[in-house]
Amino acid sequence: MGVAQHVEEAMTVVTIGAPSDAAHVAHNFALQLDDIEQNGKAEVNLAGRVFTIEKQFLDDIKRYDTSHIGQLRKALLVMHSPIDSTVKISEAEKIYQAALHPKSFVSLDDADHLLTNKRDAEYATDVIAAWSGRYIDSQASHVVSNQASSEKATAVKNNIAKGHVLVEEKNHKFTQHVSTNSHYWLADEPTNVGGNNMGPDPYEHLLAGLGACTAMTLRMYAVRKNLAIKHIKVKLTHSRDYQQDCQQCENQSHGIEAIVREISYEGELDTAQQARFLEIADKCPVHKTLHNNVTVVSKLLS
Repeated sequence: MGVAQHVEEAMTVVTIGAPSDAAHVAHNFALQLDDIEQNGKAEVNLAGRVFTIEKQFLDDIKRYDTSHIGQLRKALLVMHSPIDSTVKISEAEKIYQAALHPKSFVSLDDADHLLTNKRDAEYATDVIAAWSGRYIDSQASHVVSNQASSEKATAVKNNIAKGHVLVEEKNHKFTQHVSTNSHYWLADEPTNVGGNNMGPDPYEHLLAGLGACTAMTLRMYAVRKNLAIKHIKVKLTHSRDYQQDCQQCENQSHGIEAIVREISYEGELDTAQQARFLEIADKCPVHKTLHNNVTVVSKLLS
């Protein structure tokens, strides 16, 4: 919520199992605080899941108390489970009391902190969709009139054709509007390099494109071959100094640039099927593009 008040495009805010004070979350990994301060980051266990907490996060949460809640000036929906053992429901009460109208509260009944039960997650999304629609629809004309903050206005104003992507400055620093024929999002840089961290950075966009294409291609293959694959996950990292498995590493002192793609799945595949599955990953269109010595043609328009 501390960030939401500075995001003009945001019309509504939803909290799910959230503490009223950002610093409140630090007690969940109090034993690792010294490690984080000394080493810059540490792995912590929150509600049964492992997260990497960096010192930057600790510095950020120290900047916020509860005063910003009353300054939100956006419709607020507070969702919390009365049996949440990670963040007590009293925190939801503090948020609700500090906020100005319009505000709403919805109990998540017997849900856990991370909504790991599919039924609870689906209920939360249904409620959010129904609740937010009221405020978004009522303010749609205002949003469309604000071309700098409206995805629809940006697309219409620039007449973006299908298959085209438009990138345009938002704050004349790092934050960028990214628009297609039917979608809009933000690109940015992390705060530690001077950005506002309002969206993925350029390399994260690149990795996301390859990862999404890989998962889609593998899913189509699994359907076509009737493979018993329940879930596909692709994790990607980018490195500018990757030496492992380099055939000519002895002749390259500086290493090579590489994208490492780790593919995991839930299902049953024998050894031959696993090998073929990995081959199919390399056939995704974005993978082929990256290996096709693409030429980028730049044109300066007056």
